[in-house]
Amino acid sequence: MGAEGIIQSFDPIVGPGARVLILGSMPGVASLEAGQYYAHPRNAFWQIMGDLFGAHPGLPYETRRSILIDQGVAVWDVLKHCRREGSLDSKIRDEIPNDFRKLFEMHPGISRVLLNGGTAARCYKKYAGSLRPGLATVLVPSTSPAYAAMRFEEKLGRWRAALLDM
Repeated sequence: MGAEGIIQSFDPIVGPGARVLILGSMPGVASLEAGQYYAHPRNAFWQIMGDLFGAHPGLPYETRRSILIDQGVAVWDVLKHCRREGSLDSKIRDEIPNDFRKLFEMHPGISRVLLNGGTAARCYKKYAGSLRPGLATVLVPSTSPAYAAMRFEEKLGRWRAALLDM
């Protein structure tokens, strides 16, 4: 993947009982290479999902996906594809959003969106924020290892509060 290459997001993790949608911006290099959401070993996403739902990072990826689906949690990215060198969100350009209109039509039970970091929040507001007026959106601290300004315990606490009453 060169500097000019187009990278593409994954299909969503989503089931018929989805109540909350967790959105990142675009998978990083480690995730793209593994073909799995949040595959970088220092990304806190699966540790948080493990602490909250039992989807621990040591479990097989398909098992973690199934646990989230069973809990009514969907995972996707705001962007369908873009150009980006490396994994940093600050390097994203030529972005194209995912089809949120279709996702929300297919999964009307989604009542809350958690935005995993500032870039996801900015892009969601730009491309999909007006599609479902009144839909609760919550900015949660990025689970990326690049966001090291907050300790894991504090990130976990904020994620727990955002998911507590879903």
